[in-house]
Amino acid sequence: MNRQILQQACETLEAGGLIAYPTEAVWGLGCDPQSYSAVKRILALKGRSQDKGLILVAAGVHQLGKLLAGLTAQQLGLIEASWPGPTTWLIPDPANLFPDWIKGKHQSIAIRVSAHPLVHALCEHFGRPIVSTSANAAGKTAIRSRSELEAQFGSSIDYVVAGDLGVEALPSEIRDLLSGSLIR
Repeated sequence: MNRQILQQACETLEAGGLIAYPTEAVWGLGCDPQSYSAVKRILALKGRSQDKGLILVAAGVHQLGKLLAGLTAQQLGLIEASWPGPTTWLIPDPANLFPDWIKGKHQSIAIRVSAHPLVHALCEHFGRPIVSTSANAAGKTAIRSRSELEAQFGSSIDYVVAGDLGVEALPSEIRDLLSGSLIR
């Protein structure tokens, strides 16, 4: 992974900017989840309600320490068996470690640990999870090419991280950790 690309992406995130980057299946939009203004920009670009919440992506469980601290051994086992990989878990956040503008109307936070080397390196370099939502308007088909990404979003994105999509055909599945239910 090109260190200069990672550095530019992380500087953009730190400055409250929006990035686009390839994930396992589709192009994603990302920002610093602690930046309310950046999250609002993503929601506006997508035409998405804040109530729905957003997914975060992390480099590994080491970036989720406090969130995972209250889980049972069985719950941790479920998570660790599926990560890194295309499973997003809805994990309870009773201590409100993540802001409402990320969780939406939910009490859980949606998180996955990516198996995509670029996404992993990006989160590792940034030092914490980032927002990871598909780069498309709400209800529209997910974007699978950089040219389509640039045609739809153009200068609304502050930095496009160069790279290739992974081999997955579909976006990540979403599972509720407490019930085990498949949400998507």
